[in-house]
Amino acid sequence: MQYSQSLERLRNIMDELRERCPWDKKQTIHSLRPQTLEEVYELTDTIVNEDWKGLREELGDLLLHIVFYSKIGAEKQEFTLDDVIEGVCNKLVNRHPHIYSHVKVENEDDVKQNWERIKQQEGKKSILSGVPPSMPALLKALQLQEKTKKVGFEWENTGQVQAKVNEEMQELFEAVAGGNPKEMEDELGDVLFAIINYARFIKVDPERALEQTNKKFIRRFQRVEELAVEKGTTVHDMTLWEMDELWNQVKKEERS
Repeated sequence: MQYSQSLERLRNIMDELRERCPWDKKQTIHSLRPQTLEEVYELTDTIVNEDWKGLREELGDLLLHIVFYSKIGAEKQEFTLDDVIEGVCNKLVNRHPHIYSHVKVENEDDVKQNWERIKQQEGKKSILSGVPPSMPALLKALQLQEKTKKVGFEWENTGQVQAKVNEEMQELFEAVAGGNPKEMEDELGDVLFAIINYARFIKVDPERALEQTNKKFIRRFQRVEELAVEKGTTVHDMTLWEMDELWNQVKKEERS
């Protein structure tokens, strides 16, 4: 199949919907925002599950939002879809001088360091300025650590990070013993930040790891609920000990 005109077709459909559809006509960048976030989360689910068919569909939904925002931007004479595309093309060329100019790099780390230097030259006041304030906390911590790593603000080895995790855990236990809620919150935050850093060093994606554990917990607890019904009761009427028995049964089922 030939899809060379697909983007132009999408733009024409967007123009038509914006003119004729009552729902599309009333949308603003603010009304679209929560829907865009929902689309991004749906996209990430397909990535985690390696659902290629779903990934294709969700990418289409996200592309629709990009075209929609660009249409609104054009109506307000702020920017067009062509401006968006040309802007990212220029950024990619400018930030890859090892491809489009005469800069030499040895490895991936060199590329990342060049990227941050160029961003500074483009007017970024801090290497951390590209981290969105509204980003979920776990992902934000990961991004902060990755960005400061590029300028050498990084532990030398995994053992040092492990020692830092142990140190922060001990400080958390001391704060809990002291009973001060603010100190407990601060120390727990430090523990989580340190564990995310440890995850980077052992090359495990902490977001993916936590999501896999979430899914495992959901799967196992829903099976506990099923077993409870098979026994003629519900989890609401069971003791913790009884539910724990079923939980261990579920784990055995999975292993077998």
